[in-house]
Amino acid sequence: MAVKSDIEIARAATKRPIQDIGAKLGIHSDDLVPYGHDKAKVSQRLIDAVQGRPDGKLILVTAINPTPAGEGKTTTTVGLGDGLNAIGKKAMVCIREASLGPCFGMKGGAAGGGYAQVIPMEDMNLHFTGDFHAITSAHNLLSAMIDNHVYWGNALDIDIRRVVWRRVMDMNDRALRQITASLGGVANGFPREAGFDITVASEVMAILCLARNLADLQKRLGDIIVAYRRDKTPVYCRDLKADGAMTVLLKDALQPNLVQTLENNPAFVHGGPFANIAHGCNSVTATTTALKLADYVVTEAGFGADLGAEKFMNIKCRKAGIAPACVVVVATVRAMKMNGGVAKADLGLENVDAVQAGCGNLGRHIENVKSFGVPVVVAINHFVTDTDAEVEAVKAYVATQGSQAVLCKHWAQGSAGIADLATLVADIADKDAANFAPIYPDEMGLFEKIETIAQKIYRADAVIADGKIRDQLAQWEDQGYGHLPVCMAKTQYSFTTDPERRGAPTGFTIPVREVRLSAGAGFIVAICGEIMTMPGLPRVPSAETIMLNEDGQIEGLF
Repeated sequence: MAVKSDIEIARAATKRPIQDIGAKLGIHSDDLVPYGHDKAKVSQRLIDAVQGRPDGKLILVTAINPTPAGEGKTTTTVGLGDGLNAIGKKAMVCIREASLGPCFGMKGGAAGGGYAQVIPMEDMNLHFTGDFHAITSAHNLLSAMIDNHVYWGNALDIDIRRVVWRRVMDMNDRALRQITASLGGVANGFPREAGFDITVASEVMAILCLARNLADLQKRLGDIIVAYRRDKTPVYCRDLKADGAMTVLLKDALQPNLVQTLENNPAFVHGGPFANIAHGCNSVTATTTALKLADYVVTEAGFGADLGAEKFMNIKCRKAGIAPACVVVVATVRAMKMNGGVAKADLGLENVDAVQAGCGNLGRHIENVKSFGVPVVVAINHFVTDTDAEVEAVKAYVATQGSQAVLCKHWAQGSAGIADLATLVADIADKDAANFAPIYPDEMGLFEKIETIAQKIYRADAVIADGKIRDQLAQWEDQGYGHLPVCMAKTQYSFTTDPERRGAPTGFTIPVREVRLSAGAGFIVAICGEIMTMPGLPRVPSAETIMLNEDGQIEGLF
């Protein structure tokens, strides 16, 4: 019997009206702003009204470093949410929105998989409710106002050599990483070097995901540093009087999007910063609102725990005043074998020795997450080629790390295949055993924070940064930004900056090639190795196989 594709499963699902999904959370239809029949935004009135309620339990789903073998973090997040509801708990899911860049590039869709998905799948992976378009427009409005200000006399004395605000678009386009703008004569302004990042790397995206309300959003937008004068003093977004109009563009985008899982359970899908070049978490507004509406909230952080979970703990939890009651680290037998040196073509063959050899990557993530003072469970995302001996090898290894691993079959069976994990996670969360704390204090120096992450999380011997970078960090400290957390931009495939070094490597350094101040978002970005803030398309992009069939349905979107 042929296995259905994710999109075929999603298309065959029986969806309930979005008002019914809201009713599960006690949300009246008047507090939903429908976008069609199966998705809606939650009103600011509702968000404000629930703030006095007690919080539910927050459960974070993270993973080992991603491999071509596949891990299934979002699938596990959705499956766990369904599993908790199936065992009688009031639970909901909070995940990020998908970016068009990877959707048409290499990754494909981002709504879960198999029988653990959030729907409507096609909408979520395309334009959805327009949040990313609003973020792109707000960001580029500020870009246009900078150049317009310079054109009309430059009253703020902006040094056009020191404009740090780049443009964005939600697509992978390497040709736009570095450009020359305003060519063509006097009418087009003053020529200068510029460039594009992908929308999910925008500081506006980070601000939207960290803002608590519209007033906080506008303040953060106003705090954005866009350029420097010749005397090196900063020019802020509010100096250009752009923050008000940007807030208008983002007014609706700030409201979380409510959708449903295949099993008709509620899910917020909101915000979408990448975890390798941004902080990698869904919005604070969605998470904190969900905690007031449900007893258990399952959320995820992008890529491996060395990036997404670290930033979730050190940035999102610190800024939002929240903490996870339990953390689930997702792993697969296939990925363990690949970390153990097995080629992708041979992953279907039993190889217990390779599983054991590759478990070092999993072990390091477990240890890292525990260093934040939170209990850890491992979810073994099942593949049909896994053998009993291989699964037992992972379970035995995890036991030596002081944690428990649970085999999960949610991809094929939905909530029924993840009931054991749901029961265990709920039991741990209810015990309130977590003693959460970030791994560095606010008052630590900025370079020391970078070193702390590199040494404690990545296990690097040292951080390499030239004097210019160290001087820039010291200057920001002098300007009052020394208390900010650090957001590391690094390859997701390895603890190192070399994407080919799998497993749990030691004996390496972390090179920092650039630092950026995101004053509005409230963190410093340290760009390490060769990571790019504007990705490129692969040799054969997913866009080549995405099309409409004869019935007008979308094909190839995962």
